[in-house]
Amino acid sequence: MSGAQEQQTDPYLWLEEVTGDRALDFARAHNDVVVERFATTDRFNELEHRILDMLDTDTRIPYPTRRAQWLYNFWRDAEHPKGLWRRTTFAEYATPTPDWEVLIDLDALAAAEEENWVWGGAAVLRPSQSLALISLSRGGADAKVIREFDMRTKQFRAPEDGGFQLPEAKSQLSWIDADSVYVGTDFGPDSLTDSGYPRIAKRWRRGTPLDDAQTILEGAASDVTVSAGYDRTPGYERHFVSRATDFYNEISYLIEDDGTLRRLDTPTDASVSWHRDWLLLRLKTPWEVGGQTHPAGALIIIDLNEFLDGARNFDTLFTPDEHTALHGYGWTEHHLLLITLEDVQTRLYVLTPSQDGWTRETLADVPPMATTNVMNLDPLDGGDEFMLTSSGFTTPATLLSGSVGGATTLLKQEPGFFEAEGIETEQFFARSDDGTMVPYFVIRHRDRRGQAGPTVMSGYGGFEISRTPGYNAASGMGWLERGGTWVMTNIRGGGEYGPSWHTQAVKEGRHLVYEDFSSIAKDLVARGITTAPQLGAVGGSNGGLLMGVMLTRYPELFGAIVCQVPLLDMRRYHLLLAGASWVAEYGDPDKPQEWEYLGKYSPYQHTDPDRPYPPILLTTSTRDDRVHPGHARKMAALLEEQGHTVWYHENIEGGHGGAADNKQMAFQAALIYEFFTQTLMDEQADGTAPDGR
Repeated sequence: MSGAQEQQTDPYLWLEEVTGDRALDFARAHNDVVVERFATTDRFNELEHRILDMLDTDTRIPYPTRRAQWLYNFWRDAEHPKGLWRRTTFAEYATPTPDWEVLIDLDALAAAEEENWVWGGAAVLRPSQSLALISLSRGGADAKVIREFDMRTKQFRAPEDGGFQLPEAKSQLSWIDADSVYVGTDFGPDSLTDSGYPRIAKRWRRGTPLDDAQTILEGAASDVTVSAGYDRTPGYERHFVSRATDFYNEISYLIEDDGTLRRLDTPTDASVSWHRDWLLLRLKTPWEVGGQTHPAGALIIIDLNEFLDGARNFDTLFTPDEHTALHGYGWTEHHLLLITLEDVQTRLYVLTPSQDGWTRETLADVPPMATTNVMNLDPLDGGDEFMLTSSGFTTPATLLSGSVGGATTLLKQEPGFFEAEGIETEQFFARSDDGTMVPYFVIRHRDRRGQAGPTVMSGYGGFEISRTPGYNAASGMGWLERGGTWVMTNIRGGGEYGPSWHTQAVKEGRHLVYEDFSSIAKDLVARGITTAPQLGAVGGSNGGLLMGVMLTRYPELFGAIVCQVPLLDMRRYHLLLAGASWVAEYGDPDKPQEWEYLGKYSPYQHTDPDRPYPPILLTTSTRDDRVHPGHARKMAALLEEQGHTVWYHENIEGGHGGAADNKQMAFQAALIYEFFTQTLMDEQADGTAPDGR
């Protein structure tokens, strides 16, 4: 069926009108039903308050972003639900109660300007740190207003006073110096890509009209985005620009002094970065160069100037194996720090260059069944210092500081927010349909061993995003304390075992994602951990697509499903908001050979009125300008028409994260766990069917 025919036969296209009166009436009517069913019980209210108290408490770690002597933090609590942007010194931060300098009170700003501002981030100008570019969104959308902020006066600089400012768009704005920036935004007709991101990068000088900004690079409408930046490392200053031709391929250029562009002859799907004299590549596919073949997932390095002169004798810093993948890396002033995953558990290393090559040592010991990440590396002004943050499923987060070659010291530690005594974490492997062993973690009370019980499994499986252990107080309060079992899956499509774990599951290989997840569901039952009527599943965004496929292809495996901010109509996803940017992941439905495999699993096209489905809760956000709310709306309407048990809730704010503040986050979390408690615990206990009939 062609796209035009599909449009003519879809009776729910009106639900794609994001702010249409009829569509919003649909959302509000369904919200009322969901609130009445799930959000009026004492149990729901108690959990919502507990989660909100946890989100608002000052015992949480205020994670900082380091810029030389300053540590910046954005903070929300009960008194400041929209949040404070603030900073302090490292010495002050290390005290039990740091004295913070408040730079922006977002609640006061929103009230004064009568706008529903949601924080979008800050770019601080270095080295002075007296100016910043502040991003604010209305209701949590990806599109943001960007305004220049003077930290000396704590006031925004108005355009009439020479301040940089951009209206609402999916813009990019980055500092060159105090009087010039690189900008990509909506410059008018044909200035955006089909995905809605900047197609043109320009250099903009203070005091001049945006229309007069100098064009650096123009991409094609079919590109994802074009962006430019400046490396201000003293003695190694470089201007650069890049063109993302799709989600995974990018062409990078250095900007010469005369304004000409010099393309870096590197694989377009490699991650490219540099530090001082070093050019660093993390490969996504094998690359044969300089008489050597480097495998996918390898990290290789060469002197940048020698590379520009034609050298290709790369040194290999990391080579993956069947159990180990590179998870992250970053520079201190003199060292390169690596984060690896060994069967989805982290290990940390420090690499040091010398005349004899590179040495590798363990950076720090890390706990098992936990995730430890390196943060706040500042090679420009921070020497060889770093911070480590670590947490596990039942272990609250800790934040440590250290310097390469020295000991680490504890900076902050969060308290526990749920009763974790007796709850343990295990790792298992399920055999997928093609024989691949796929890992997953099971978190449950030890008393649950040997008996099947209510279980919820979560999944994502896309965009090379790795899911690793971490403390989730909401699931602890809302599910583990109630006797439930929680499962985190590491299915293909992610990056837990390197790029190939992802690339084998894109486009025509997408079926592997769904086979992996369903195989884990079957494995949980085979091991006696749960039963199909007691098994729930939850996922959001790409994970919401996963949930849609589970509902329509494997409904007999589950007792309940929660599907958040999902893609579901794969016939039209590329026409809605940022959908065109994901064609490299899913395929192009306008190409018959690619719709051939997309059409085999697209949930919206595969609902069956005659097949029993478990109850499903669909959630989305009106202000989500990444994944269109029409996906969830249309699916809810179609399932209702076919007589299935479906619950639908739409947050009128919130963006792609589904919530714009702590109160909304607490409501969303409590709603999910109350839904699972009613469908997998209460109704199973009293003998009714999962759909209440």
